[in-house]
Amino acid sequence: MSPHTDEPAEDPRGVHPDKRSLRREFLRVRNSLTEDDIRETERAVARRALELDELANARTVAAYVSVGGEPGTGALLDALRARGTRVLLPALLPDNDLDWGAYDGAASLTTVRHPGKMALLEPGGERLGPAAVLEADAVLLPGLAVDARGMRLGRGGGSYDRVLARLEAAGARPALVVLLHDSEVVAHLPQEAHDKAVDAVVTPSGVRRF
Repeated sequence: MSPHTDEPAEDPRGVHPDKRSLRREFLRVRNSLTEDDIRETERAVARRALELDELANARTVAAYVSVGGEPGTGALLDALRARGTRVLLPALLPDNDLDWGAYDGAASLTTVRHPGKMALLEPGGERLGPAAVLEADAVLLPGLAVDARGMRLGRGGGSYDRVLARLEAAGARPALVVLLHDSEVVAHLPQEAHDKAVDAVVTPSGVRRF
């Protein structure tokens, strides 16, 4: 689950106006993808991601359930679980922060409807608390784009900014990996003070580290 609305959410800190227009454009392109495009991307991204040492050596991975035109994560979640990796998935809280629960297969997911947002698939079991992400050796982040510096463009709700801030405050250093379509790796994105670079991006055509 990547917690987001049908339209880009307003960042409560005041989002850069260029980011708003970029979000709309990236979402427009994603909305034009066919189901076949998305399935093909899901298989390719899973194959590339599973080759990453950061995931191969991880005991716990914090991930998410993809929605809409995001590169699908289902195949990757199941492959990680089959390896014996503990997979954590987020559950959206009323203040847009994220709680976490363990992934026990597709049947363990439950559909949750949050006011003003798309229906999201969330872990149906025990909630482990927002601090559970600190146990992750790698964190898979949703996004709309990443640039040549590793700066990520999110949807603007601030959920993953809180996750990254929590990791930094605790001194945790998991590998930060974004899953994207090839066209979403760009030369430059607007940057704000709270933005943090990721370590790598995985697309159907390969992996790029920063």
